[in-house]
Amino acid sequence: MIGIAIHGAAGRMGQRLIALGSQDDQVKLTAAIEFANHPKIGQDAGLVAGVGELNLPLSPEWDEGTQVVIDFSVPAGAEAIARTCLERRTPLVLATTGLSDEQKVLIEQAAQEIPVVWAPSMSTMVNLTMKLATTAAEVLKDYPGGTDVEVLERHHRFKEDSPSGTALRFGNLICNAMGITNEVHGREGQIGARPRNELAYHAIRTGDNPGEHTIVFGVLGETIELTVKASNRDCYALGALSAAKFVAQQQPGLYNMYDVLGL
Repeated sequence: MIGIAIHGAAGRMGQRLIALGSQDDQVKLTAAIEFANHPKIGQDAGLVAGVGELNLPLSPEWDEGTQVVIDFSVPAGAEAIARTCLERRTPLVLATTGLSDEQKVLIEQAAQEIPVVWAPSMSTMVNLTMKLATTAAEVLKDYPGGTDVEVLERHHRFKEDSPSGTALRFGNLICNAMGITNEVHGREGQIGARPRNELAYHAIRTGDNPGEHTIVFGVLGETIELTVKASNRDCYALGALSAAKFVAQQQPGLYNMYDVLGL
């Protein structure tokens, strides 16, 4: 069994990781980490997650039995846990988005000394759709008359970063494949005809939507749309647990979900 600590354990994703991790016979939950002043500190993580008592209190500490830390928190929390993992030489699965450039550099530096799986989405379906989108971009790169690419994403009203890290990853992959250098975020006013060398992002925030992304490839006369939708958060939690099992066996380095999934 792999000893896994969940960082951000009282959050929406953290609770699902606690719930699903407690049911995985390959996993031993060793810590449910939250910041020291969290209002639920000391409460049993299983009760917070709605799966019954696990004798695992929410705590700012984690013990030596932890072999991997999974982080679904906020940028400042991700930075702090990355530094701690580096100090303790503990592998890290990082799924927090909205990191600053300085925080991204920190993660890259940490991966020189510990194994890190870093991905904006842990979902198998999302990463498969990224692969399909990259293939489409490569095929349509030199399409006669040009190809227009738009990235639409929907998330719940509580999401703090925009566009989503997953949307930005889709855009990065497509821009690299097609040689697109201009990325814009929404449109407003009399802006003229759409430039050819452009990829646009559109972020929608509504209700409790756990995540939805649509990639539109448009040419004159035809359109391809690739859409991936989550109906709940379990796809992200299950992917993160798979990533933890993977990273526990790796040498120091920076890995992503393509590595985990063999894509």
